Amino acid sequence: MTRRRAGWLATAVGVPVLLFAAGATGWALTPDAMPPPVAQPAPTDAAPADAAPTSAAPVEERVPVAAPAPTDLPMVDYGPAPTGFPADPGSLDTTPLTEGVHPTRRIAAYTAPGGRPLAFLEPTISGVELTMPVAQSRLGWTAVLLPSANRTLAWLPPGGFTTVALRDQVVVERRPHRLTWYRAGRAVRSWQVSLGQRGQETPLGRTFILGRTPPPEDVYGGVDIFALGAVPDDPEAVPTGLRGAHIGLHSWHHDGELGENTTNGCIRLTRSGQRELLAELRPGTEVVVVDELPAPPPTA
Repeated sequence: MTRRRAGWLATAVGVPVLLFAAGATGWALTPDAMPPPVAQPAPTDAAPADAAPTSAAPVEERVPVAAPAPTDLPMVDYGPAPTGFPADPGSLDTTPLTEGVHPTRRIAAYTAPGGRPLAFLEPTISGVELTMPVAQSRLGWTAVLLPSANRTLAWLPPGGFTTVALRDQVVVERRPHRLTWYRAGRAVRSWQVSLGQRGQETPLGRTFILGRTPPPEDVYGGVDIFALGAVPDDPEAVPTGLRGAHIGLHSWHHDGELGENTTNGCIRLTRSGQRELLAELRPGTEVVVVDELPAPPPTA
């Protein structure tokens, strides 16, 4: 990772580019006031012939009303996202997320359906169109992966966004140093990658491709970089020039460190592999980092 000095991300926010979820009331009766017992018919399994069938009426769950958002809430941008949003309970789930959300205007992000608004989301971040994968839907509300945060969700009330189909997914396994590109749930290609060194490990969990930017220096092999929604787990551990940067998916000027932990948290693959992903993947594509996928069951 190196400090970015040009391009849409650094220009808009002045930070380096990436690199890197009744009680009832009654009357009390005394024994003297109690009425005499009434004989009851013997129980029977058969219902009376004229008895109408009964069924419980379905209970309709109403869409929780969104509390008005104060106008002075912070904006989610390329810097660290506001805290207080819920953790992503499916952070390590590799089931593909197949739908994304694109804000069409400024919208408030909440802690839960009907919860507290904590920040605003806009249609773009640093001039790049924002698309966030949908992680959950409940009671008419939509939970998305929050940009500029790790393993965190934001809940959106109905309205103010469009949905887009997401056909691709990237899964990164830290132990075997492997990146696999999936389309419609089927593996397309795999590459060996280099990942974060000790103390600056590539963050685990679900994130997504935030946008792409030209390489700021020759060390990136002359190939564009994907900025991810994730940030370093320990911002103080990265070099001073990279504070505030996002994790990136990019190539390098040589392939001699593939399969090793040598980066500042970024995911580094071959130049040809990066070019292929740049040509095929759109912003909003889910990226999941796990330690290792379970081995497939043996075949008979």
